[in-house]
Amino acid sequence: MFEPIHEGRVGLYVCGPTVYGDAHLGHARPAITFDLLFRYLTQIGYKVRYVRNITDVGHLENDADEGEDKIGKKARLEELEPMEVVQYYLNRYHQAMDLLNVLPPSIEPHASGHIIEQIQFVEKIIKNGWGYISEGSVYFDVEKYNKSHRYGKLSGRNIEDLQSTTRILDGQSEKKNSMDFALWKKASPDHIMHWPSPWSEGFPGWHLECSAMGTKYLGEEFDIHGGGMDLMFPHHECEIAQSVGALGHETVHYWMHNNMITINGQKMGKSLGNFITLESFFEGKHPLLTQAFSPMTIRFFILQAHYRSTVDFSSEALQASEKGYERLMDAFSRLQKLKASDATTIDVQGLRQRCFDAMNDDLNSPILLSYLFDASKGINLVSDGKATINEEDLNELKEVFNLFIKDILGFKTESGVSENTGEGYKGAIDLLLQMRMDAKDRKDWASSDKIRNELTALGFEVKDTKDGFEWKLAR
Repeated sequence: MFEPIHEGRVGLYVCGPTVYGDAHLGHARPAITFDLLFRYLTQIGYKVRYVRNITDVGHLENDADEGEDKIGKKARLEELEPMEVVQYYLNRYHQAMDLLNVLPPSIEPHASGHIIEQIQFVEKIIKNGWGYISEGSVYFDVEKYNKSHRYGKLSGRNIEDLQSTTRILDGQSEKKNSMDFALWKKASPDHIMHWPSPWSEGFPGWHLECSAMGTKYLGEEFDIHGGGMDLMFPHHECEIAQSVGALGHETVHYWMHNNMITINGQKMGKSLGNFITLESFFEGKHPLLTQAFSPMTIRFFILQAHYRSTVDFSSEALQASEKGYERLMDAFSRLQKLKASDATTIDVQGLRQRCFDAMNDDLNSPILLSYLFDASKGINLVSDGKATINEEDLNELKEVFNLFIKDILGFKTESGVSENTGEGYKGAIDLLLQMRMDAKDRKDWASSDKIRNELTALGFEVKDTKDGFEWKLAR
């Protein structure tokens, strides 16, 4: 049972992207997962401060303590300033998030904008005896820390196994132990991004930014820290050690990790070269894709699985998600047009509570969707004239669907016609179809067929109903 530190308020920190390339499906999963959490906590009455960081310095190749900075390398290869790379890909990340209907966080701090805070954090760790200086760099003493605390408690790893499996890389001889991780790195002469510090001209270690920025904006203790499961070790383990090292206690009350998107059982990621960018999904431009997939199809694909389960990508799985999303939104559209009767012959009772129960059960979005699909069957029966619903139950159904489909799951209409604009456009299509209905009443079949055929050719799907007609733009 979730209990916030401060009643009515939630502090949420989520590890954001390292912006040196376009966002891919693997980036979409944590963004959508924690957007769901952010939306739900807000809807049930919490005031949420949601912090999602941007890594723009210190993340070295292979997530190690040696090698080039990922953004610095991109800048060198493209002959750009590092912050040009950051700004370009950050803009594109935001555009992709907007298309996925991911709400912006309350605060989006950059690692490069918090160098002072990170230096101060390192100074506390050194003062408390957990960090040591070596050749201008500063490392965290994992072995010493493990004597009084447990390094690996989050991921379940133990230090003996880590000692036997950690490779000794070039440059790691300056460490006391191969497991020790960098808090501050002395910059080599060819390293583009560097800042002055008490120890050297250098840059912060990758793990440090989240400890420094999380506590700056959410306090020395905060409620929830989220991120991908691949960050559990070493990134989040190092965060725990750093917080204890600097503050004397852990910072996070609840850790949440979404599982991975896989391709043929292998994690999707830039480092493995098996990723598919979100833009490629939206445009259908990738050898593994049989068609383009809309942002809402991607959102549905991710939410139809529990956030802690692995989701294996395939074009066929996305096609199934596309059909599922269309069924749900068709029912949602039909619901808005239903007319009340004197009695209800479908089961509406308890739907709201079942939906809340699903979300309270560790954000169980697939169960929530199953309840909405069950209710959709009743909506379709009423729409087809095979069942009835009274006004009170109809209003309840509309409220529940609006709350969970739009406000919590974050789905939106993708018919090509905005819900808030294009009223003249929608009115024109309705007028044409009403003219078709009038032609049918006059038994003017030629005119009726002509209107329907012309609209079909233009990409509209038209369906006759007991009350008249329904239409939408086909994909």
